[in-house]
Amino acid sequence: MTAGETRESTTTAVFEGVAYLLTLSRPRFWFYLAGPVVVGVAYGARSIPELFAPVAIALFAYFLVPANVYLYGINDVFDRDADAENPKKEGREARFSGDAWVVAVVAVSGLALVPVAALAPALAWPYLAAYAVLATEYSAPPLRFKTTPFLDSLSNGLYVLPGAAAYAAVLGEHPPVLALAGAWLWTMAMHTFSAIPDIEPDRAAGIDTTATHLGESRTYAYCFAVWTAAAGAFAAVDYRLGVALAVYPVFVAWVARSSVAVDRAYWWFPYLNTLVGMVLTLGALWRLTNGV
Repeated sequence: MTAGETRESTTTAVFEGVAYLLTLSRPRFWFYLAGPVVVGVAYGARSIPELFAPVAIALFAYFLVPANVYLYGINDVFDRDADAENPKKEGREARFSGDAWVVAVVAVSGLALVPVAALAPALAWPYLAAYAVLATEYSAPPLRFKTTPFLDSLSNGLYVLPGAAAYAAVLGEHPPVLALAGAWLWTMAMHTFSAIPDIEPDRAAGIDTTATHLGESRTYAYCFAVWTAAAGAFAAVDYRLGVALAVYPVFVAWVARSSVAVDRAYWWFPYLNTLVGMVLTLGALWRLTNGV
C-alpha cells in the first residue's frame, strides 16, 4: 500500500468513525438535552447579555453534542444484546460496534461535564450531579433504571436537569418547584411513549419497562395522564405554559385512536418538541425584551 493510499484509508476511517458517533448520538434528539438549556437560560436571564453568558454557552455546547454521545453511547454499550433484534437500530440509529475506541470516546464525553460544571456556580452543581448519576445509571449496572417498570419513567427526569442547571447558573436562584415538577412529568411521559415501539423487542430480550409492564393500550393511557398532569403543573405557574403543554395529551390521544403506527409517530416528536420549545423560548424572550 502506498503512502497516498494509507492516508486515504486513514481519512476514510476517520470520517466513518465520526459518522458512526454522530449516528450513535441520535442527532434528531440532540435538542432533548440542549433545548432545556435554551429554555432555562431564556427564563433565567434578566438582560440580553445574560443570554450569552459564558456559562450559558458552555452548558449549551456540552449538552448539544458531548452529553448526547455519552447518554446514548452508554445506553448502546449496555443494550447491545437487546438491540440486536430492535428494528429502530436500522438506519436512523446505530448498534454498538464493540470497538474500544467508541467506549473511550463515550467515557471522555461524560467526563467533559466536569470542566463545564467548574464554570457554573455551586447552586447549579446538584442539578448537574443528579444528571450525571441518572444519565449513567439509567443504562449501566448496578441500578440500570431502564429495566425496572416506572423507575425507567421516573429517572428520565434527567432531561430536565440541564435546563434547571442553566436557570440556576444564570439567575442565581433555583427554578420554580412547580415548573420543575411539570417538566419532570413531561419527560416521564415522553420516555414511556418512546418505549412503545420497543415493547416486543424488549420482551424478547427479557427487559422489563413501564411499557412492557402496562402493554400498549395502557401505556397510551399512562402517557395521557402524566402529560395532563404536566400541563396542569405548568398552568399553575402560568396558564400560557399550560396551554402550550396541553398539545401532548391531545397528541397521544390522537395517536392511540388513529391508524398511525406508533413507531412512525415516535419520529414526529423531535419536530413537535422543537416547536413547543420554540414557543416557550419566544415567550421568555418577549417577556425579557418587554420588561414583563
